[in-house]
Formats: sequence, structure tokens, C-alpha cells
Amino acid sequence: MSLVLLGVLGYVVFQFAIGIYVSRRIRTETDYLVAGRSLGYGLAVFTIFATWFGAETTIGAAGAIYGDGLSGATADPFGYGACLLVMGLVFAVPLWRRKLTTLADLFRQRFSPGVERLAVVLMIPTSLLWAAAQIRAFGQVLSAASGLEVTFTITAAALIVIAYTAFGGLLADAWTDLVQGIALIVGLIVLFAIVLADVGVDALRQVPAERLRFFGGPEATLLATVEAWAIPVCGSVLAAELVQRVIATRTPQVARNSSLIAGGMYLLLGTIPVTLGLMGPALVPGLEHPEQVLPRIAAQYLPGVLYVLFAGALVSAILSTVDSALLVASGLMSHNLIVPLRPGMTDAQKVRVARWGVATFGVLAYGMALYAEGVYALVEEASAFGSAGIFVALAIGLFSRWGGAWSAAAALLAGVVAWVLGAYVLDLAYPYLVSLAAALTGYAVAALAEGRPQAPVPATS
Repeated sequence: MSLVLLGVLGYVVFQFAIGIYVSRRIRTETDYLVAGRSLGYGLAVFTIFATWFGAETTIGAAGAIYGDGLSGATADPFGYGACLLVMGLVFAVPLWRRKLTTLADLFRQRFSPGVERLAVVLMIPTSLLWAAAQIRAFGQVLSAASGLEVTFTITAAALIVIAYTAFGGLLADAWTDLVQGIALIVGLIVLFAIVLADVGVDALRQVPAERLRFFGGPEATLLATVEAWAIPVCGSVLAAELVQRVIATRTPQVARNSSLIAGGMYLLLGTIPVTLGLMGPALVPGLEHPEQVLPRIAAQYLPGVLYVLFAGALVSAILSTVDSALLVASGLMSHNLIVPLRPGMTDAQKVRVARWGVATFGVLAYGMALYAEGVYALVEEASAFGSAGIFVALAIGLFSRWGGAWSAAAALLAGVVAWVLGAYVLDLAYPYLVSLAAALTGYAVAALAEGRPQAPVPATS
């Protein structure tokens, strides 16, 4: 066990070293938050892939499938892979041409500063939920590797993640994502090959039919299927973490093609934890914490050195997502809320505020991770909370002149209120579809009340 912990620690130290080295190039807020808009294909593809391919796939989805079969995890990797493809096909180029620093900037450009602030209030909790999911997954990996209590390892994971993220900005994240993505790809392929070589392909055919039911099986309704796809696609295609990577690329072509390539990689590599989760009850039966299925399979089938490398790869996947979430939350707070109130701030002061924001939000995410039901629940909540209004307002506002500030505000508020009521008060069967409908209705009604179309906003404003 000590060898595994040393190996994981070695990965973390290596990530720190990269982050500290690259962070020396940070001079301005733009450098810190969007890497000076300098990412080429290599960094862009891997930072998009590694940011999305994190705890929700390797830990959350595999654990959910271990417990309930395919019906336990509909969003990952299929829904989130489709999300990346939709980003590349539809949104990447228009977003890049806006020359944004954060996603909230688009609300100011297209609607108003008031709507920008409202959007920030809704987006920050989403990023915190994403970060909490990664911290919890990090704790699960450390617990599986060491035998220590999950509560203790989640606490240790939070301390590591907060310190790691505060050092570098997006450029440091992109370079570490490149290393992390390669480590994760190699680790998953090696693990899958060794497991299949040991148990044989016949083990796949022996998976019970009821575990292969997709989207709840044949009894699932059409609306249930649409809801299952809408949460990861509509709820995440305009997520601030993904948009941040897209707008940090060098050209609009790089933004589009990198999203498409990363989406293909996501779907291809995502089939490995899905398959291992399906086989999990036969490989490692009776797990108290299903989210530990992938680390447990690795511990059982990989020899010592390879297991150390695989545990490090899982840690890499988690770090690549959590640093993005904390950086986005901090950027929204500093760039869109604090800096406008203090226009005389220097670039050094802006970067300092953003770094302190990372530490603050890291502590809050730790609290969420400690008391959450599980990684997968956190990820679904992150995709659904407030995202309906954001999706409706930006999808309409980005491609048309219909509606103004009141329309966007109505969509944001109607979407989040409908989600909270539908999911927590009324316990509706399809709360996210209801929140989408409410957001669209709110936008349309307010747009009709506002009257004539709004004047177009220059893409580079």
C-alpha cells in the first residue's frame, strides 16, 4: 500500500512541478484565465478531453453501472460525449469569435451587466458541484489504494487539490491535462487488456441481460429517455468549464476541430469503464462503496508497478477536471463580479484575487464532497442546476437578435425555479424538461413584452 501511495504522491508532485513552471509565464488576467488564447491542437484536444473525462466517468459512471447496470448511468460517456460533439458542430466558432474571457462576458455583451451578474450567481454553484464530485472521487481512489477511511481521504484530497489549482492558470492546466490525458488513456487500455486476457471475452457474454438495459430498459418512456439525454447535452454543452477551453484556443478552426476530436476520444475511451462496471459484480463482488469498482479491479488484476501507474492515471483524470472547475468559479467571481467594482486594479492584483478565489471555492467544494451521496449524483446535479436558463438564453441570444435583458433574466430565473420545484419540492418525473420548458416560456413571454429585436452586439466587443 505504501508503494501505491508513494506513486500517487509522485504524480501529484509532478503535476505541481508542471504547474509552478508554467505559471511563471502568467502576467495578466487573460493569461491566467484563458491562457492568452494561445492553445493549439495538441493542448486544446487533450485539455477538452481531460477536463470532461474525469471522476464522473472513471469513478461515478463505473460505480453507478456496477450497482444498476447500464440504466444506472445514462449520461456518461454517451451524453457527455455527444455534448462535446455538439459544441464543435454548433457553438465553438461563434463563441470563439466573441473574444470572451469568461462565459458570463457573453451575457454582458448580448444582454446587460445585470444579467451577467445573475448568470454568475447561477454558474458558480454548478462549478462547485463539479469540483466537489472530483474531490470526492479523489478521496475514493486514495481510500481504495490505502485502506484509510473515505472521510479522511476526501479531506486529504481537498487539501491537495486546492493547493495544486491555486498555483497555475489555464495554461498550466492545459499542459498538465496533456500529461494527464495520455496517462489516463494508457492506463485504461492496459487495464482493459489485462482483465480481458485473464477472464476472457466470454465474461462479457455472461453479463446478465437485465444489466444491459439502456435508459431504464424497455419500460422507460420516451420522456424519460429525452430527459436522460437533455441533462448532459443541454445542461453541459454551454458549461463554463467547456467554454473556457474553447475560447482559449488559437483560432476558430482549432476550437471546432479540437471539440470534435475530444468528443470522439471521449466516446471511445468511455466504453472501457462502462464495460468494466458491467463486469464488476463478477470481478469484485460485494463492494460497500460501488464507486471504488475501478480502483478495486485495478488492484486485483494489475501487478504492483502497473497498479501504481493506474492509480496515478486516475488521480490525473480527477485533477484535470477539478482544477478547471475551481478556476472557472474563481474567474467568474473575480472577473465578472469583483473587477468591475474596482476598475483600477492592476493585472497582478486581478490574478491574486483569482487565486484566492480558488482557495475559497475549494473549501466550499470540500464541504459538498464530504456530505454528498455520491460522485454521480453530484455530476448530475451540476449539469442540471440553473443550466436550463443558461442554455436557452445563450442558444437564442448567440444566434439571433430576438429578446433582450428582460428575456434572458426571465429565462434564467424561470429555469432555476422550475428545476428546484420540480426536483426537490414536487418530485416531478422529468424536472429538467420542465425547467427547459419554463426557461423557454419565460424568454419568449419577456421577448414579446420587450417588443422590437435588440441591436446586434459586435462579436469582438
